[in-house]
Amino acid sequence: MSKKLLSGPYIAWMIGFTIIPLALIVFYGLTDRSGAFTLDNVLAIATPEHRKALWLSLVLSFLSTIVCLVLAYPLAMILRKRNMGRGSFVVFIFILPMWMNFLLRTMAWQTLLEKNGVINGILSFLHLPTQSIINTWGAIILGMVYNFLPFMILPIYNVLCKIDDNTINAAKDLGANFFQVLVHIWFPLSVPGVISGITMVFVPALTTFVISNLLGGSKILLIGNVIEQEFTRGSNWNLGSGLSLVLMIFILISMALIAKYDKNGEGTAF
Repeated sequence: MSKKLLSGPYIAWMIGFTIIPLALIVFYGLTDRSGAFTLDNVLAIATPEHRKALWLSLVLSFLSTIVCLVLAYPLAMILRKRNMGRGSFVVFIFILPMWMNFLLRTMAWQTLLEKNGVINGILSFLHLPTQSIINTWGAIILGMVYNFLPFMILPIYNVLCKIDDNTINAAKDLGANFFQVLVHIWFPLSVPGVISGITMVFVPALTTFVISNLLGGSKILLIGNVIEQEFTRGSNWNLGSGLSLVLMIFILISMALIAKYDKNGEGTAF
C-alpha cells in the first residue's frame, strides 16, 4: 500500500499535464466554436495551404532523419569500438547539448548563419564569396540535425554496446568481410536502436515550429508553424487542435513501430 501511495504524485502529474491536455485537444479538435461536433477541423488538413505545409514538414523531417542516421551510425560504431563507456567524457559531450535550452541552441545557429553572421564574416575575411544560408531549407535541416542528432546517436550506441564481441569474431572467423558483418550482423542486431532513433528524430522534427521560425525567418511555414499560429495569432483553438490530431497519427505510428521492433526497450533505455 505504501508503494502505491508513492505513485500518487506521478499519477496526479500525468493526469494534470498529459491526460487532461490531450482530452482538451480532442474536444476542441472535434467541435466548432459553438461546441457542436464536427470533423471540419481535422479535414482542414486537406486544404491547399495546410496540405503544402504538411508535405513540406514531412520532406524536411525525412531529410533531417536520414542525415542524422548517416552521421549517427558510424559515430556510434566508433564509440563502441573504442570502448567508450556510458559514463565516459565523450558520451557526456553528446549529452551535454541536450541540457541547454532548445531555444538558445537554435538562436546560436541563427547568429552563425545570418547574412552578417559569424560564417559570412569569416568568408569575407578570407575574401571568399558570402553564402545566403539563413531562411532556406538547408538552414532548417541544419538546425534540426544539430538539435536532434543526440537522440539518434544514443539509442544506436546503446544497442551496439549490447552486441557480443564473440558474435562479430565468429562471423570474421567464417570469412565475412567488414561489409558482410555490417549488413548481416551489426545492422540487423541494431534495428531496435535505429527504429527508436528514427522515431525520436522524425516526430519532433515534424512537429517543430521554433527552428523554422528562427532559421526560416517565418518565410517557410511547416505544419507546426501553422498550428502555432492558429493558437496564438488566430485564436482558433478548434482548428489548431484539429490539425494537431492529424499529427498525432504519426506519433501513434511511431509508437507502434517501437512496440514492434523494440519490444524489450533496448533502444530507449540508456
